[in-house]
Amino acid sequence: MIIDCHGHYTTAPAAHTEWRRAQQAAFDAGRDAPAYPRIDDDEIRASIEGSQLRLMDERGVDLTIFSPRASAMGHHVGDEHVSARWAQVSNDLIARVVGLYPERFVGVCQLPQSPGVPIERSVGELRRCVEGLGFVGCNLNPDPSGGHWDAPPLTDSSWYPLYEAMVELDVPATVHVSAVTNPAFHATGSHYLNADTTAFMQFLQADLFREFPGLRFVVPHGGGAVPFHWGRFRGLADMLGRPPLEESVMGNVFFDTCVYHQPGIDLLLDVVGADNVLFGSEAVGAVRGIDPRTGHHFDDTRRYVDAHGLDAAELEKVYELNARRVYPRLDAALQRRAATAPTEGALA
Repeated sequence: MIIDCHGHYTTAPAAHTEWRRAQQAAFDAGRDAPAYPRIDDDEIRASIEGSQLRLMDERGVDLTIFSPRASAMGHHVGDEHVSARWAQVSNDLIARVVGLYPERFVGVCQLPQSPGVPIERSVGELRRCVEGLGFVGCNLNPDPSGGHWDAPPLTDSSWYPLYEAMVELDVPATVHVSAVTNPAFHATGSHYLNADTTAFMQFLQADLFREFPGLRFVVPHGGGAVPFHWGRFRGLADMLGRPPLEESVMGNVFFDTCVYHQPGIDLLLDVVGADNVLFGSEAVGAVRGIDPRTGHHFDDTRRYVDAHGLDAAELEKVYELNARRVYPRLDAALQRRAATAPTEGALA
């Protein structure tokens, strides 16, 4: 199988997005939000079949690990109750996509984070999505402030209640910020990549994985600056008296292939290695255009991985086995499918 570990519902029906705007306006005006609209299955099909599903078919992707649109999580908007309701309806919409296309999508949830609100209040939604909706992971925002970075590092004990639940449920988190209000940052061009790099450095500096040896994180977008500056991070670990990265971090941290040119993928795979890379494209995502140098979409990352020259065993790790290892609940679902309905490409 080819499993894309990084897909967002960037084409959600207009009624969903319009309700979010109405929710925000109601909060600003001190009113209750309107009722969530009725969205029928045909609207969902129309939003998926001409976009994500079409691209998956064209690019030979069998299954996408699918979550709400990251830039729309907007944890800095409103208050705890606003975030909780927005996370609920967004996750329910993902569950409906999975229900309509169980052979092509599996869910990952948005957490109802809010600045200054203890992370343990997000655990209930994680449990609802994993135990009730069959989701296999979550997206974790290290900066719910929207670009002002006033939350403690991911290695701080204030995050532990979530980590305890993740370990108990055996689900990973993708470290993913959302929209940014700080004018110094472009959302996808700098804020996202800064966050990826920052999270990795936080992991390097602390003993989080001694506390939680079963905890797993996916650092998206190829790890931000990390592969390019691997020597810097190795050197900093040495200067700070930290163990080598292979011992302290890389047993628990993985990168995806959301890197949109061949030299970047080559560097990622050469430096990090096939054991710690999961195939991902983010399609339809941050970069939607066609590269004039190649004539192909920037986010058609399978072309870059195929062209790198991995052997068959390494390709299998990047395309399938690493995702099944990082997302054990996905692996269990695929095993159930193989046992009960061996038709290729259908989740049980």
